[in-house]
Parts: sequence; structure tokens; C-alpha cells
Amino acid sequence: MNMTDERRAEERLHYHWPIWFAEDVNGELGQGQMMDISSQAAAFTCRADHQCPHPGQHLTARFSVPKYAEDGAFDVADFVRSGHISRVEEVNSVLRRVTMHFGAPLPFRPGEQETSLEAEQDVQLSLV
Repeated sequence: MNMTDERRAEERLHYHWPIWFAEDVNGELGQGQMMDISSQAAAFTCRADHQCPHPGQHLTARFSVPKYAEDGAFDVADFVRSGHISRVEEVNSVLRRVTMHFGAPLPFRPGEQETSLEAEQDVQLSLV
């Protein structure tokens, strides 16, 4: 485990769905791919072009998050969140990884949801 993981107060949900972002609601939309999300922040990749955000920039983003039910099925929760960019890292010559902190948290912790399959596995492990 690296130091970044140790400082995290909340598990992340890792998934690869689209995210759209702009400096303001009427601005030109950029598109990225979600990498992981918590109730407070999200990390996504985007092209290393003029639409790629920079640290300190204020953005508004639109994205969906899977919300799991006890039976293992999931629904989709749609969100629009404004926030600031805290980090931009180079993945390669055409891709950047962007970390955005939300101005208002999500109403649930996406990475700490438990499906019935996970719960069943946890019970089986505790019986061994």
C-alpha cells in the first residue's frame, strides 16, 4: 500500500463510464472516462488537449454512478457537481489523469456499497 492509499478516509469505486465537464454550464463540454470515485472526489482520464483541465481550475462535471441494491442488481444515480481540480498527472503523451474535489459531497459512499454477493462471501470467509 502506498502513502496515498493510507491517507484515504473512504474506499473508492473503480469503474470506467463517461464523464462530461466544462468550466461553466454553458461552456464547451469535454469528455473523459471515470477511473474512481468517492463521495468527495473523482479521478478521470481525458485527452491531453486544450479541454484538459489544469490544477486549481473550477469545473462542473456530469456523471453517473452505479448504486447497488442488496440483491446484487444496480441502478444508476446521475449527478452534476462543481468543484476544483487538485491534480493532473500525465498517463502518456495523449492522456492525462485528473483529480476533481467536489464542492458538495455525494449523498452516499460509492466505494463502500455492499452487494449481496460480497456480503455472502464475507460470511463464508468468517465461517472458515
